[in-house]
Amino acid sequence: MTHNGIHHVTAISGPARRNVDFYTRVLGLRLVKKTVNFDDPGTYHLYFGDEAGAPGTIITFFPWEHAAPGRLGVGETQQTSFRIPESAVGFWTQRLIAAGVDHEAPRKAFGETVLAFKDPDDMRLALVAVPGIESEPGYAAGDVPAEAAIRGFHGVSLLLNKTAATGAILTDVFGFAEAGRDGPVTRYRSNAAMGSVVDLHEAGGFLRGRPGAGSVHHVAFRAENDAAQAAMAEKLATAHGMHVTEQKDRNYFRSVYFREPGGVLFEIATDEPGFAVDEPAESLGQALKLPAQYESSRARIEAVLPALG
Repeated sequence: MTHNGIHHVTAISGPARRNVDFYTRVLGLRLVKKTVNFDDPGTYHLYFGDEAGAPGTIITFFPWEHAAPGRLGVGETQQTSFRIPESAVGFWTQRLIAAGVDHEAPRKAFGETVLAFKDPDDMRLALVAVPGIESEPGYAAGDVPAEAAIRGFHGVSLLLNKTAATGAILTDVFGFAEAGRDGPVTRYRSNAAMGSVVDLHEAGGFLRGRPGAGSVHHVAFRAENDAAQAAMAEKLATAHGMHVTEQKDRNYFRSVYFREPGGVLFEIATDEPGFAVDEPAESLGQALKLPAQYESSRARIEAVLPALG
């Protein structure tokens, strides 16, 4: 297996200020990049992660002020989960209660304790207690202490009509291996430290999902560099019949995209160059960063973007 794992997850949200408040204040993540949607510069693209903005920790959002809610269905991400130390389950249960966050009671899945909850847009999230990660560095933010902090992604759960073809891509292209089954759910795992789990939930005949606020736009998998990304794209085309886009420069990584057989939009994103390419690591997320093609329109763009705080 290779260290591919999940690079980031990108979702759609409602109001930007509410989105920032929840992910920084309630979940204790760091806003590591404040930029715009490269295809729609009148709206933000916000990135949250650990202190360094490391691959495997990043959840990103396209916030639209009046976005209609999405609808859960096949062909989309059912749940996005984060890793926490086992000792932090009590802390997070009490924190969600205190913050009035819609959540379920802790339950067991694949031998792990899972605390499922929803963000203000009803995006389906979970905290998964992982043994032995207490010594990993945690980002202390506000009243979330470092010892209880989120330690990047655990993984994603995809809701699909059929799972075999998607599983073949996970194993053959991304270096995952089947790691267990629980009813209609098959777990695949890589040996990456973070973002190492993809659960495929087979739900034939279920309604298709409808994108909107609270739904995931795409899931991105890691490639160490351009060469690794190109090799994956080639294998997707030749061995799996997938149409892969040309590479797109997203400033902080370079990306190709394809829609996997179940309908979920997948991305392959390079680890390089990272989020410190255009601002110092200690001040990540403080200034609005624009791609070069929009810099001449900065004043107009800043005038239409809503205040975040």
